[in-house]
Amino acid sequence: MLDLVIRGGTIIDGSGASGYSGDVGVNGGRIVAIGSVAEPGRTEIDATDRVVCPGFVDPHTHYDAQLFWDPAASPSNLHGVTTIIGGNCGFTLAPLNPGDAPYLQRMMAKVEGMPLAALESGLDWSWRTFADYLARLDGNLGVNAGFLVGHCAIRRAVMGADATGNEADPEQLEAMKALLSEGVAAGGLGFSTSLSYTHNDGDGAPVASRFAGDNEVIALCSVVSEHEGTTLEYVTDGCMQGFSDQELDLMVAMSRAARRPLNWNVLTVDSADPDRYRAQLGASARAAEHGARVVALTMPVLVGMNMSFLNYCALNMLPDWGEVLGLPVPERMARLADPQTRAHLAERAASPDAGVFSRLTGWGGYRIGDTFSPANDGLGGRTVADIAAERGTGHFDTLLDVVAADELRTVLWPAPTDDDDESWRLRAEAWQSEHTLLGGSDAGAHLDRMCGAPYTTAFLGDCLRGRRLAALETAVHMLTDAPARLFGLRERGRIEQGWWADLVVFDPDTVDSAAMRLVEDLPGGSARLFADAVGVDHVLVNGTPIVSGGQATGARPGTLLRSGRDTETVLVG
Repeated sequence: MLDLVIRGGTIIDGSGASGYSGDVGVNGGRIVAIGSVAEPGRTEIDATDRVVCPGFVDPHTHYDAQLFWDPAASPSNLHGVTTIIGGNCGFTLAPLNPGDAPYLQRMMAKVEGMPLAALESGLDWSWRTFADYLARLDGNLGVNAGFLVGHCAIRRAVMGADATGNEADPEQLEAMKALLSEGVAAGGLGFSTSLSYTHNDGDGAPVASRFAGDNEVIALCSVVSEHEGTTLEYVTDGCMQGFSDQELDLMVAMSRAARRPLNWNVLTVDSADPDRYRAQLGASARAAEHGARVVALTMPVLVGMNMSFLNYCALNMLPDWGEVLGLPVPERMARLADPQTRAHLAERAASPDAGVFSRLTGWGGYRIGDTFSPANDGLGGRTVADIAAERGTGHFDTLLDVVAADELRTVLWPAPTDDDDESWRLRAEAWQSEHTLLGGSDAGAHLDRMCGAPYTTAFLGDCLRGRRLAALETAVHMLTDAPARLFGLRERGRIEQGWWADLVVFDPDTVDSAAMRLVEDLPGGSARLFADAVGVDHVLVNGTPIVSGGQATGARPGTLLRSGRDTETVLVG
């Protein structure tokens, strides 16, 4: 008798091949039979009128902290994600020197939007090495999880406070290489770093990795080449606005030094600036000509993100806006009330210098969320354009008037400016490139501002009943086998005999993401945005249901993915 049999579903195996009707038999955590399975199972799932496919692989998350208080990695688990990759953007919680926890907590709160109270009370911060960190998670996971080793933590561990503001000397570089090698030997999946100007620590200073010279970055990438089953991840200014020749040269050198693929996050596509995304993909083609592999992560859905003039957010990234939004609240309000300042901010936001952040400038499309003053009663849920028409004022002035009445506390939901048919056509074009990979959810980060985890179900729903930009078999392949192969995940990503039974059973007529809602379930009483799944009946990790009947089971069958043991090398060049 088998442990479990899923019967009568439409099997879409992840390879991109056409679906077919059949059963899937599971024993000992692995798929042991596919097709017509005569042997009964201790547990049987009726998958009539359902799709059975591999579990989804999310290649870019920040669940590094959340897994300690939420081993299920919610809400990703509800949306069919069975494997997550963490440790991205150069930000990891290890290695950790005694006394450095407060610095890392404040950095992660600032740069990745994790509530400080949750970081302070939800973890004990008692580990020191990367091996210690992984050991704390091993055996206590609801999903499979692998982690890159982050540049910022390595730099801080070696250089202390000097990691911010200084390049490393030769001795410090050798110590960093040794720490990285130790982390990867312990199971780290590779190396991640950030040189992006948007990344600042809790003190407002550039994060430590931004002070690394190219020689340091390349030397650390060379360490990765010495270990099996490893990879690279990178964030830079070019990810936002297009790569300079210097940035492209560095990415090529990184990939060649590691002899591994390098992925970067995140490629955005906008019909208002099609040349930018094509140039970024062109950079990957040029990299291939030089014996490197550079892959762009890109999201197949538009993830809503709320904004506020009170708290640090993407609005601070608009040119010249940070100088105003970084002022103390009374001074900030005074400046935002000044007509000349308003005119200057509007002009700078509309300038080419805004780059990808120009997506934030559709002021009339902003929808008002929570409000906090009598003057704004009744505005919740309405668009700025609607309010402006009623008041006879301009969109930008109306937005700032509403915000000022709430002493900047107003919750704002921008409408994307790139939700037009041509932008979606260009996205579908980009997905066909060998240089792109679906992903970039940032799940586990920016918890009160966005919820990217449901991109899997939202994309499937769109492919089945919405824009239909990809066939279902293609969509499943892009969510499963494609990321598994880029990261070299052993025996995961496809429904194949002998492979691990990471599986999803969903209703093709209803699969989707529910609307976002705010839940107060984080340590320290913090809140986060959350979205339930629609039409996802069952999710299995290593043959054990983590979702049954659409509800989380609380089971923890996940594997801590270790390089070499659970991954194989994807060579480049």
